[in-house]
Amino acid sequence: MAPTDRTRRRLVAAAAAAAAAPFAGLPLAARAQDAWPSKPVRVIVPFPAGGVVDLVTRAVTDRLAVVLKQPFVVEPRPGANGNIGTEAAARAAPDGYTLVTATPATVTQPLLSQAARFKTSDFVGVGLIGAPPNLFVVTPSLPVKSVKELVEHARAQPGKLSVTNPGVGTSNHLGQELFFSQTKLQMVDVRYPGQPQMIPDIASGQVHFGLVTAALALPHVREGRLRALAISAPKRWSELPDVPTVAEAGFPEAMFLPWYGIAAPAGTPAPIVKRLSDEILAALATPDVAARLDKMGTQVTPGSASEFDALMKSEVERWGRVIKERNIRGES
Repeated sequence: MAPTDRTRRRLVAAAAAAAAAPFAGLPLAARAQDAWPSKPVRVIVPFPAGGVVDLVTRAVTDRLAVVLKQPFVVEPRPGANGNIGTEAAARAAPDGYTLVTATPATVTQPLLSQAARFKTSDFVGVGLIGAPPNLFVVTPSLPVKSVKELVEHARAQPGKLSVTNPGVGTSNHLGQELFFSQTKLQMVDVRYPGQPQMIPDIASGQVHFGLVTAALALPHVREGRLRALAISAPKRWSELPDVPTVAEAGFPEAMFLPWYGIAAPAGTPAPIVKRLSDEILAALATPDVAARLDKMGTQVTPGSASEFDALMKSEVERWGRVIKERNIRGES
């Protein structure tokens, strides 16, 4: 007897379900990832609105919003040396809709402070953006014209020279501690609430040496109030072409960069990370984004997701070694 229409429909439905069963979970996940982004993406900046980290983030996310056709909502969440915003990102769902701007603090804060309730391994790198290089500067009254001369001068009178410190655990502070760990120099540490307050004291000779963000130091170097000995960057800066890199000055292992990049909570699907990484690299290759970053004094140092992930892992090892060797303790 021929099957009824109702029976035939049931048989067809059962056959279709059986054929699809082995792939039931895969197409749904694949479709969700293929559709990403289907709603606004939140990008947490763990530092104040209007600061350099916030501005660097917007230079890239403005471009991502255009090409991915969804808003990228930059959300500054400052406080506790970047811990508040970074912790919020670490706790977010790993679905590609919450990202965070990662900085060296993402690596160093868990090493310095028990108050940091996150680990660097809570994140996966998405893309390296760039870094604002630092200048090694001295007061013009100091009789040195190179980093080697500074080292010789300081070794001849241990403990007599002073160095500025804009905050324990900042990139500037850890960079100078890296330099001291390699040269075995000892200088008197003078604390400041930030870099702008340091500059007049270096210029006047009250403090002898400091590491200052290049864009911030530039007008003072040009006017002769500060003397630049080297730049901590992989290449010379076009604004000060006569100033050598730290490697050219004879101290390649002292080179550090306060990098900025985009990271996502660990477990974010690899296809989403890959797509984001590709779009960030494409954004950094556009003249308008590169020009915005250059205007902020940020050298473009593009890196893929895997390269940025490797950088963060290597930075954990590097700064962990410096922090232990120099007995650096975070401020409570």
